[in-house]
Amino acid sequence: MHAVTLACHPETPTDIVRAMSARVRRNSATGLDVSYVLEGDLGRLRVPAPRAPRAADRLWQHTCCEIFVARKGDAAYHEYNFSPSGEWAAYAFEGYRARRGEGPSSLPPPRLSIRSHGGALELDASVDLEGLGSRPGASLALALAAVIEDREGNLSYWALRHPPGQPDFHHPDAFALELPPATPPAGASISPRAGGQR
Repeated sequence: MHAVTLACHPETPTDIVRAMSARVRRNSATGLDVSYVLEGDLGRLRVPAPRAPRAADRLWQHTCCEIFVARKGDAAYHEYNFSPSGEWAAYAFEGYRARRGEGPSSLPPPRLSIRSHGGALELDASVDLEGLGSRPGASLALALAAVIEDREGNLSYWALRHPPGQPDFHHPDAFALELPPATPPAGASISPRAGGQR
């Protein structure tokens, strides 16, 4: 598991969140584990109430964590949204914001675990990368991000890398984390590349 720090977009500052970090690792050739830790004044945040796990749309309009996954060198990618409510969303794209199909995604559902203690909110997710590509030896390019909503409805956008301009998690420059192919032992190193919007 390798730790990275997410940065707040300069146009959406907030004094409620002290830190936003993530840890990520490949658990197999086709699986990925990611953990997010939000540290701050949780009483001033709007955190979705727990619900039965289910697929839901537009989770990014409120507090949620996100990961975008591509095979290195491929234009196609998958987007996963994880809400503290336990709801989730998964989308497949052929290229930049070019969503594959209009209906619900057929991607395998993630497994989520959410807990809160003291001034920290933690969310763990495991995703199956089935359908992302048929090259198990390929490296992965990842964009890690989060949307944080306060009690007044203001949103701040967090990412490993923000491209110039407005927040854009889909931007190619946001895919700033590279994980090599999963090989035993599972000690994947992280190599940041250049360059996160909703």
